[in-house]
Amino acid sequence: MNKFPLISLAAAAVLALAPFDASAAQWAGVAQRQGAPVTLDTLQQSRWIADGRDDAPRKVYVFLDANCIYCAKFWADARPWVDSGKVQLRYLMVAVIAPTSAGKAATLLADPDPARRLAAYERSHAFGVARMLQGGPHASMEDANLAPTPVSEDVARFLQANEGLMTALNLRGTPGIVFRGLDGRLVAIGGMPRAGLESVFGAR
Repeated sequence: MNKFPLISLAAAAVLALAPFDASAAQWAGVAQRQGAPVTLDTLQQSRWIADGRDDAPRKVYVFLDANCIYCAKFWADARPWVDSGKVQLRYLMVAVIAPTSAGKAATLLADPDPARRLAAYERSHAFGVARMLQGGPHASMEDANLAPTPVSEDVARFLQANEGLMTALNLRGTPGIVFRGLDGRLVAIGGMPRAGLESVFGAR
């Protein structure tokens, strides 16, 4: 789990559902009031990358950094629920781990099919990350197939807005997992759930 300093923002912007080549005006979205709680509606209206079927009964939001090894593990471990159609993951990109994180996010978001590009990237690293976490050789997240590209002002604002949402949710690590609990309230978990993915997704 990555640790990073809390980011002080006057407001956490909620971005409208617009294409990633949108103009600055489209990217601006709706400003969230300072101190206002993040709600499920806030996350639904933000810009995310879907992983899984739209008709999946359970939706889980995940703040993801492309350099996060635990994000790769989460992606791999979630396959049984996603592939069976029980869960749709909705990834919100952030850049909180390494200098290349923002550039990788820019490359991913500029792709005509970000969902396919993200799946290919995570799949290519899942095995190496699993071995490393079990005491094997170091697994690098550097990948020529997702090389960093220059970050536009619009993408920078977008990433900053997502980091602001993480701060508002008191999430200090990635993956940052957010879902509706049994009582209807939002549950936010920083890093891999200690109680296992069943605590987030339900039974397989």
